Amino acid sequence: MTIRKIAVLAALALAMAIAAFAADLNGKWTAEFDTQIGAQKYTYEFKVDAGKLTGTAVGPQGSVAITEGKVTGDDVFFVENMTYMDMAIRIEYTGKLAGDQIKFTRKVGEFATEEAVATRVK
Repeated sequence: MTIRKIAVLAALALAMAIAAFAADLNGKWTAEFDTQIGAQKYTYEFKVDAGKLTGTAVGPQGSVAITEGKVTGDDVFFVENMTYMDMAIRIEYTGKLAGDQIKFTRKVGEFATEEAVATRVK
């Protein structure tokens, strides 16, 4: 076997391992964020396919589709576009998966940055 074939097979095996690990994010998760307007409870439904994250975020303002989602290894990123008091707000989530927990930091427009831990619903 040539070195090139070995490299291609190794890269393919690595990609499959990352995709398999990322699939562990699938399912329902809950979190509570302490915000400027009080505690906000969220439920997330995640689906990962080949590193692309989709799903929904359900919070005080209702259900919102997750956009721009991606999972790379144990790093998670997605956007929740919501409306609050007739104002569009972009919420960017970054997180790190560790077993049945995701430590999130979310940037709420230009207003605030908040942290919370999401826990997998069993």
